[in-house]
Amino acid sequence: MKPSVTPLPAPSLPEVHASVPTTQLSPWKRLFAFAGPAYLVSVGYMDPGNWATDLEGGATFGYQLLWVLVLSNAMAVLLQTLSARLGIITKRDLAQACRDSYPKPVSVALWILCEIAIAACDLAEVLGAAIGLNLLFGIPLLAGVLLTSLDTLLLLWLSGFGIRKMEAFVIILVTTIGACFFIEIWLAKPSISAMAAGLIPRLDDKSLYIAIGILGATVMPHNLYLHSALVQTRQIGRSEEEKRQACRFNLIDSVVALNGALLVNASILIVAATVFYTRGVEVKEIQQAHQLLAPLLGTSLASIAFALALLCAGQSSTLTGTLAGQIVMEGFLNFRMRPWLRRLITRAVAIIPAAATILIAGESATYRLLILSQVVLSLQLPFAVIPLIQFTSDKEKMGTFASRPWVRILAWVTAAIIVGLNIRLAWTTLGDWIENAGPWRPVMIGIVVPLVIGLALLLGYVALFPYLGRRKAAHVPIFPEPAPLTPTTPSYHTILVPLDHTDRDRTAVSHAAALARQHSSKIVLLHVEEGVTSQVYGQLASTAEIEQGRAYFDTILSTLQQSGLNAELIVRHAADPRHEIVHVARELRPDLVVMGAHGHKGIQDLIFGATINGVRHDLDIPLLIVK
Repeated sequence: MKPSVTPLPAPSLPEVHASVPTTQLSPWKRLFAFAGPAYLVSVGYMDPGNWATDLEGGATFGYQLLWVLVLSNAMAVLLQTLSARLGIITKRDLAQACRDSYPKPVSVALWILCEIAIAACDLAEVLGAAIGLNLLFGIPLLAGVLLTSLDTLLLLWLSGFGIRKMEAFVIILVTTIGACFFIEIWLAKPSISAMAAGLIPRLDDKSLYIAIGILGATVMPHNLYLHSALVQTRQIGRSEEEKRQACRFNLIDSVVALNGALLVNASILIVAATVFYTRGVEVKEIQQAHQLLAPLLGTSLASIAFALALLCAGQSSTLTGTLAGQIVMEGFLNFRMRPWLRRLITRAVAIIPAAATILIAGESATYRLLILSQVVLSLQLPFAVIPLIQFTSDKEKMGTFASRPWVRILAWVTAAIIVGLNIRLAWTTLGDWIENAGPWRPVMIGIVVPLVIGLALLLGYVALFPYLGRRKAAHVPIFPEPAPLTPTTPSYHTILVPLDHTDRDRTAVSHAAALARQHSSKIVLLHVEEGVTSQVYGQLASTAEIEQGRAYFDTILSTLQQSGLNAELIVRHAADPRHEIVHVARELRPDLVVMGAHGHKGIQDLIFGATINGVRHDLDIPLLIVK
């Protein structure tokens, strides 16, 4: 009896996996080839949720909390570097590694938490982009929230150009944000000595809560999943030296990109400290900060730069949030969804609470909604950080690349600080909600207490998992040996070729004819008329266009028959060609279906249809797609 072979799951982000070559001879060109993933990740560190905490910290405490930003950035660099190493060495993203290691119920629970976190993060991005549109163009906030759903089309358009073009677009947005805050700093003229004093660590009871908020908003859980997948878009060799080199280049990429994000966050805090704190102006909303910048700095340029940067921050974070959602769903569930549909669902989940809040509580409530999104992210963060540290410390998974003892110590100290402060932030916020719930207090307690207990038990299981025994069956080797294959030669007796009266017909028929000669096959040409006349009269339909088309297909049929091939033509009339092709294929049971690809991408695919995708999903017959 032959041993069963379990097929390996698809690689992370399969459509762009290993799509960027890194074999350039020049070290500088090779460094540039590896640059990009960390820049996509960095936008999560400057999203509108960060703006809320940075603005409040600077306006309330001046430069006092600058050191918190520096410390949290150092923690982010460490964790993102570990995430990149996991993807490079194991060829698995963090979500896939969790699915490989944990029992299915735990993996599903982690997936649900991660989806909630991504929706919360997307909520902050929706509000940030909507506020930016409102400040720049006067678009009402509710209309701006609804307009943000259109960025699904932007993602479709960008994804058609490959990962490097998407990286370039995000880098342009990040550069725009940096340039806008360079203008803000130049206009504000902050005190250098006061900024230097802000790098000295100090906290008091009043500033502790804001410090926790800054730390909680800095390390985003979905970024850890995202980074471990994005590094796999580079072509990395199998040798130890090639992997070590990839780790070094990605470390440089992470340090440069995340320190750029630090400069943006620090600029927000410094502008708030210089403009608002020194004048004793209390700022509790992003819109309020925008309105006050122009009169306090004496120029409208400050307000325009602020709003433009906010719009770019919301939009860039949106793009990377979409990728993170795809990675999480495919990694935890081994389930693929069309990117545009995935984006639409995630965006709908974010738009509904945002629109409802504006309608019910007014535009002033959006700031509290931003804070809520950060609390949700805080609750999910430990469930990403702890598995990441465990996996990168595991010699069975990482081999010689397992974290060294000093790295593990730093990582666990970082985890303890982040998890502790995030738990404190979440606990304080939830306590305030319960206290202010009024008559709804029992209901809030009935929801919050079981939720907290369940999360605590899940976190305890994840933290203790290495000591509870491993799931041997779930282990996936880094470079599995290829499964033994029994070579067989397929035989094609009947080949079905759907035609649509376009240039791609020639290519499809040519490939089918070549195979037919080799296998002595019968070729069945199929055309589906889908005009209004065909839909009404079916086989009785007869128009000049239909007759002209029939002559075209008869010519193809005659050419095949004259060359000695056995061929026939079937013409059907239907509203949906895809369904009719599937119907005919199930009737004939051909051994192969040959179809020409239309080459449409992105939004064109939505407009002109996706016949090939529908056919290949509905049939269990081999399908050859030629272009």
